[in-house]
Amino acid sequence: MSKNEPIFRVAGIQMSPVLFDRDGTTEKVITLIERCGTEDIRLAVFPETIIPSYPYFAMVNPPVTMGKLLGKLYDQAVEIPGPVTESVGAAAAKSGTVVVLGVNERDGCSLYNTQIIFDSDGMLLGKRRKIMPTYYERMIWGWGDGSGLTTYETAVGRIGALICWEHYMPLARYTLIAKGEQIHCSHFPGSILGEHMSHQLDAAIRHHAMESGAFVVNATCWMDEKQRAEITSDEDLMDLLQGGICTAVVSPQGRYLAGPLPEGEGMAVAEINLSHIIRQKSLLDTAGHYARPDIFRFTVDSTPRKVLEETANSFELSQEAAQAKAEIREEKDLQEK
Repeated sequence: MSKNEPIFRVAGIQMSPVLFDRDGTTEKVITLIERCGTEDIRLAVFPETIIPSYPYFAMVNPPVTMGKLLGKLYDQAVEIPGPVTESVGAAAAKSGTVVVLGVNERDGCSLYNTQIIFDSDGMLLGKRRKIMPTYYERMIWGWGDGSGLTTYETAVGRIGALICWEHYMPLARYTLIAKGEQIHCSHFPGSILGEHMSHQLDAAIRHHAMESGAFVVNATCWMDEKQRAEITSDEDLMDLLQGGICTAVVSPQGRYLAGPLPEGEGMAVAEINLSHIIRQKSLLDTAGHYARPDIFRFTVDSTPRKVLEETANSFELSQEAAQAKAEIREEKDLQEK
């Protein structure tokens, strides 16, 4: 497929992690990327924080008991760049597949819910962190900033990405719409809150497809009963760790092209045609003829937020200033003589 070819195959990946095992889960991800290469799939979207796994334990355990599990998650988290990004990038290049992957990112002593985007040549185009972790997630992850609200030019077109309940932040979604995303890559944890959550996902991804006029590729995780038992032995709490899946591909008209998948591991695969975006946007272009910039004002601060901003040493500056003054004084004395 050439970069200008508007018709190609995409996939939302529904998979189980190897719980608390970075290398084991990465191996599964790479195997699936290789499969995408053999099946001529040009874009693959993986579930939220699939490497090493979503922190389900934070939902079903009181904070005072979570220290050991949080330590395991930190130990198995992903550094960017690092061995995981190198391995996934190499697999993407070999398969010729654009990859959007959810990981627990480790940066210093903090964790973040992060999406990483690889082009079909394996290049790591960027990473973005969830800007507002939800409820118990705030005990696990730090916050992202506005620099992650962007789109990426890839071999399959301009893609945007958001995580889970960022889809309930209208201005976050509109930022990507206004930046011209053609394919929206979304993912949610899956195996959480049952059928109720599945209905939420259905509404979220189909609405965004229609409002953005973009294709949506969504991925959710799935855990079997054995894995759920590893997280909690309380049967009532275990019931909260199922359902919530909606791995699918959605057209700009809000119609399912593939999926939603049933329980189990699998791939929602569909052929998409980017020229169909025009059909929807000719009716409803929310960042074009349907926008009213004469009425609405919207500003996004996309500045990366750094903990430390280094400037020149104040002592060195004072020394430079003193030297400059001395030179001026010396020159003045010479002129007076």
